[in-house]
Amino acid sequence: MIGNRKLKILVVDDDELNIDILNVMLRHDYDIITATGGLQALKICQHTLPDLILLDVVMPGVNGHQVCQELKADPRTEDVPIIFVTSQTNGDDETVCFDLGAVDFISKPLNEKVVRARVRTYLKLKTQNDYLESLALIDGLTMIANRRSFDEKLEMEWRHCRRNKASLSLILIDIDFFKLFNDCYGHQSGDHCLQAVAMKIKSCLRRPHDMVARYGGEEFVCVLPECDGAGANYIAQGMCKAVFDLAIPHSTSTVAPVVTFSAGVSCLVPDEFTVSTNLIASADVNLYSAKLTGRNRVVCV
Repeated sequence: MIGNRKLKILVVDDDELNIDILNVMLRHDYDIITATGGLQALKICQHTLPDLILLDVVMPGVNGHQVCQELKADPRTEDVPIIFVTSQTNGDDETVCFDLGAVDFISKPLNEKVVRARVRTYLKLKTQNDYLESLALIDGLTMIANRRSFDEKLEMEWRHCRRNKASLSLILIDIDFFKLFNDCYGHQSGDHCLQAVAMKIKSCLRRPHDMVARYGGEEFVCVLPECDGAGANYIAQGMCKAVFDLAIPHSTSTVAPVVTFSAGVSCLVPDEFTVSTNLIASADVNLYSAKLTGRNRVVCV
């Protein structure tokens, strides 16, 4: 359990009886997601990131070894612990599973105490590791991702989208006349403003792989993998309206009587001829254009 959220376990097995057995063993303590084949499991992981995977080895089509290889090759899923669950019990089979990146190996027939103990152990380790990593990747004021976290996320999604020939979009946001806001209302009010804007922007993101981070000062940045320019522009426009609707007073702004922001949107399909900084540079140019043309707006060219 993380906060009020149950940890998610993906159970992958072509035998529905085995799925039912594991579901009965674990459903009271965890959210159980199931897949009856390798391809289905890979598709699920693209949209719903599990906290742990219980993976059968022998399956028709894409087998467990291939699923593990795919997940460990994808920067989004490489850190999800995988426990192989199989009737193959010789030492060579175990060695192959560990070489592929699995954290453990459970033999069939399943022993409930063994399954629950192994699952509990690896989920506890993952939760502790995630917490320790988050301490270094969260902005202390706004409690969203920090610049370091953004840099790592951008490179990870750049590799993912290049591998899948998918669009990667970025929104660069700057609060309008924030220095004047601080001068008028004081730095404590400025901090509260940054916190409110950060939370409102974050609330506009719906997909698990989207991210908003504090880019620096009064600037924020959003990473939107597998999202084209039109989709990113739509999201940015919604954010712009949502921040305006917060109605935080800003009497010294020449744009509106409330806090607003300007934003630049960029989109690329990563390839061998481009780098992630191209995406940032393009968004920065569009942000500058948004400021020049009146602020409180989004520019996406």
